[in-house]
Amino acid sequence: MQESINHQMAGFSLNCLRNCFLVFPLLVHFCQSRLIGPNQPIIATAGEDITLPCHLIPGENVAAMTLEWARPDLDPRFVLVCRAGQELINRKNPSYKGRSSLFTDELKHGNISLKLSKVKPADEGRYRCYIPEKDEEVFIDLVVASGAVSSPVISLGGMGRDKTGVVLQCESAGWYPEPELLWLDGEGNLLSAGPTETLRGPDDLYTVSSRVTVEKRHSNNITCRVQQRNTNQSRETHIHVPDEHFQLNSSSAAPIIIGVVVSLALSIILILIGVFFIWRRNKTNVRKPHGLQKKQETTKTEPDQEQETLMTQDIEPVSDMTETDKT
Repeated sequence: MQESINHQMAGFSLNCLRNCFLVFPLLVHFCQSRLIGPNQPIIATAGEDITLPCHLIPGENVAAMTLEWARPDLDPRFVLVCRAGQELINRKNPSYKGRSSLFTDELKHGNISLKLSKVKPADEGRYRCYIPEKDEEVFIDLVVASGAVSSPVISLGGMGRDKTGVVLQCESAGWYPEPELLWLDGEGNLLSAGPTETLRGPDDLYTVSSRVTVEKRHSNNITCRVQQRNTNQSRETHIHVPDEHFQLNSSSAAPIIIGVVVSLALSIILILIGVFFIWRRNKTNVRKPHGLQKKQETTKTEPDQEQETLMTQDIEPVSDMTETDKT
């Protein structure tokens, strides 16, 4: 009996030991520090100072470790390299010199967040926070919005091609990244407009403009909206188009329409008159030969008859004389 109990205890101990070996790596995995960063992109405004969060959980002193911040799309790629508390300036990309740093007092708590000063549009991209000794890394996306965005300016661009609408032009400058431009009527419905023209300046900022033809049925209240979805920036301007502009277009189009109608009517009348005269002349030419022939016969009949009579009188005596002579 005792031997059976001892055997069971030995088996139990063996199973416990086996389970411990299986559970221990999992405990080590969950207990060791891991790098944590934000799940959403960091949105910054050009010219301001920002922080790219990156820290170990649970906290651990990393002051003596090598810490790296880099952008894979750059050459050289390093934004900051720190080894044993000392920054390696010679390995930093020149565009970040004097603008990137760590919170040195927070390194003992595992906080290796990057402080970036005077952000500019060229700083936009994907950043890598990395601890080589732990082989831990996290990626953070930075989106830079322009701080010099101007409100859209709407101006009248004249009349539409069909002369029934008013052409409006909208322009806005100082955007980054590239925005989209929308036209809305008084009820908030999108209007069909021409393609947006985009111009990128030497400061990497965008200027956008667009034109739309507005008709009376769109109502008099029109909105030009410029927005950047990634940065949640939006600017819009409203304009009220007076009725006089639409009436002016209609009145200016009326003389043109009337002129076209009058020209067509005159052309038709002239064509009809020309056809009538041609028909009349042809009819006169058909009747004229018969009259002339009759007249010629009448004028020529009397002299001919006299001549024929004389010739007959002359011929007859000669014939008689000939016969007398013969007898």
